[in-house]
Parts: sequence; structure tokens; C-alpha cells
Amino acid sequence: MTGDLDGLLAPGVIGRLQRGEVRSTELVEACLAQIEAHQPALKAFVTVTPERARAEAAAADEALARGQRLGPLHGLPITLKDNIDTAGLRTTAGSAFLADNVPAEDATVARRVREAGAVLLGKVQLHEFAFGGTTQNPHYGPCRNPWDAERIPGGSSGGSGCSVAAGMCALSLGTDTGGSVRIPGALNGVTGLRPTLGRVSNRGVFPVTWSFDTVGPLARGVEDVAISLGAMSGFDVPDGLSVDRPVPDFAAGLDAGVDGLRIGLPRSFYLEECDPEVEAAVRAALDVLAGLGAELVEIDLPGAADAVTACTRIIWAEARAQHERRYADEKGRFGEDLQRRLALADGVSSMDYARAVEASRHWRREVELAFRQVDVIASPTSGTVAPLAASAEMIETTVRLTRFTYGWSLAGLPAISLPCGFGAAGMPVGLQLAGRPFEEDVLLRAGASFQAATSWHTEAPGLGG
Repeated sequence: MTGDLDGLLAPGVIGRLQRGEVRSTELVEACLAQIEAHQPALKAFVTVTPERARAEAAAADEALARGQRLGPLHGLPITLKDNIDTAGLRTTAGSAFLADNVPAEDATVARRVREAGAVLLGKVQLHEFAFGGTTQNPHYGPCRNPWDAERIPGGSSGGSGCSVAAGMCALSLGTDTGGSVRIPGALNGVTGLRPTLGRVSNRGVFPVTWSFDTVGPLARGVEDVAISLGAMSGFDVPDGLSVDRPVPDFAAGLDAGVDGLRIGLPRSFYLEECDPEVEAAVRAALDVLAGLGAELVEIDLPGAADAVTACTRIIWAEARAQHERRYADEKGRFGEDLQRRLALADGVSSMDYARAVEASRHWRREVELAFRQVDVIASPTSGTVAPLAASAEMIETTVRLTRFTYGWSLAGLPAISLPCGFGAAGMPVGLQLAGRPFEEDVLLRAGASFQAATSWHTEAPGLGG
């Protein structure tokens, strides 16, 4: 990313747009130039919408000149993961089955961010049907990591993480089943938030599971994530998973600090099977938070490994159920890696599924007890940096990348990934903080404090313009 573009898209871009310090048309042209320069190598996009983006940006600038603010995301250039329906614009879910699918209506989140004033640059890559952690898509190209194009961007929201890190947009909406916002956040060096299950509507989003899916924002800094979460959130009656809870002003308390905040660090599992450089970066990040007044508390969190097993079985079974007819009648239209992963559900019996659901209840109780001792629980987002694409076998890589994210999905909790340093080969590392249900504000406050004291979130890959 060039220095000028890095400045334009620096964290806090939403506020600069609102104050008129930067124009939407200026941002959109810079992002489109970055897309033109780097899409051939990174393959972050499925569909680019330059004409639409230019028209929406011009309208946003004209409105601001009249003193009219379109909403909290006024003029912000964004991308949407391509399993989020967009009216009149194809939504493929990264699949051959939906290559020509043009929805008649926006997904609820797409409508909400549009009504909040966002400018759509296009639809971005994902692992096929959002069911994998590498985003090496056989139908729309292998999405790559802007820090090193020989490496994967994570998944399944790989295009979202890549497009933010590469300066192709200021914000992206991804989806997170077992880690698919947090992992691309960590591997691409950007901030990614999984909201509490039910905080954000899933209506109009192609699902992986019924149990764990949610939409979450990725941006370079916490402030922009917080503002966008407010725009996305809210009760949606037709969505059976949507929860009727007030939507707070997530950005209002970002400067409240972390003095007295109790941060739990599990004694086992969550730092095991972890690269030494990743562990060192995460421990250094926690030291920063302690220096700001947070209290670090070692905790026991029994059952973490069993939680990963339970989450895995539920995901396999429900994903296969989503594709039951396609898998039975046209299995060859799936990518080879997805065929193999969908086949894993053959090993999950109804008894296995029932036991996994019961295990999830036990895990939720263990987590609830832990949160009586602490306010947030910390871990690496991923125990490794972005793997090389050539050696990233999808199933094994997905298992490794999701080791520390599945538990919070199983519990339905919010969790945020924050850039906290660099590991092997100079690749980004993410700190994960998980919180109590509907306490995204606590996670965002902790993240904002960390980012005010560090500069990891301001780092960008040296792509050039």
C-alpha cells in the first residue's frame, strides 16, 4: 500500500469522512486504483462495481456539501462477502451452483449498511460456500494474502480480510461460523469482530450452519469496527435467530480505558500447539493491557478440547444438511476439497450430533462460570501465522487455524481479533478477546485501549500503488 493511500485509509476513516476531512470520491478512486493494481495477484474480488461506487460516492459528497449526513457510514467504501445477498448484483457464495444468482432483495445487513450511507465497491472472495479456512476457491481463483502472495488469507472470509489489508476498501462485512471473520482478521493484520449470536441478522446470508453463523465487520481499527457494528445491528423479526436487544452506541465508550478490567488467560489449551513467535506476541500484548491498568488473571477453563470436538461435529453435520440435495445429485460441481469436507459428515451419526449438542451445554456453563471471575478471556486468534498456499491442505489447515476460535462460536459469544505483532516470515499475529453475551462494548473498549497504546493496527503491507 502506498503511503498516500495508507494515510487515507488509516484507522478512524469514518470519523474523517463525517468531518469532511476526506471526500468519499477521493477514497473510492484510491481503492479502485488499488483493486486494479492488485486484483490479478490477490484475487480478492468476485465482482467489482466501479460505476456504482463512483455514483454513490459522488452523491455522498454532494449531500455532505449541503450539510446532509446520510448515516453513520456516510460515504465509506466497503466490500461485502459474496454470500451476502445484494439486490440486482450477483451473489455466488463462492460456488458454481450460484454463479448466475442475482437476488431480488438485499440481505438485511446489506440494506442496513447501504441505508447508513456506505458505498459498495463490490463482492469479495470466500471459501466455497463459506466452508473452509483457506479461501483457495476453485471457481473464482485462489485468494492470497497481501503481506505475502504465496500465503493464504485465511477463511472463509478471506476476501474480506485481504481487501481491507490491501487498501481495496475501508471496511468489509464477512461471516463467522467457527472463526471466519477472526481468522482472516489475524492473518491479514486487521481488526475483525464476531458479534454475539443474534446481534446481527442473518436473513439473506447463505448459511453454513443454523447454530453458529453471524455477520461481522473487519476494518483496520476498532473505532471503525465499532461504528459499523452499530449500523449493522438490530432485531429482525423474520430471522428466527435474531435477538431483540437494544443496540448501544458502541463507539461512545471507546476512550473509557481498561483500568480494573479483569482479563482471563486460560492455564491450558489456549496457548498449546502455538508457534513461539505467536505466543510471544500475545503475551506482550497482554503486558501492554496490564500496563494500562487491566488485571491479568490465570483461569481454569476445563473442556476446551471437547468444545472444539463438539463444534466440529455440529458444523460438519449442519453444513452437509444445507447441501443435502446438491451433494446427492451434483456432487461433482463442488470443489474437490469441499467434496472431501462435506463427506466428513458421513462419520457423524445422530447419536454423535446429540452428544455434541449436550457437550455444548456443558461448555456454555463452564464459560459462564469463568466469566464470573473475569470480564474477557484472552488467547491467540490463531496459533500460527498465514500458511503457504502450496502446503495448506484445506481440512488440516482449517483444523489448525480454528483451534482457538471454535469454543467461542460454540458458546455463541462475541470475540474480537486485534493485530498485535508479527511472527514467522514477518506475517501478522492476532490477539483474540472473548466476552460475555452482548458485551461487545467491553471488547471494543479493551481493543481501543490497546490500539491507542500500540501501532500494530496501523501497519500495512508494502504493496505499492
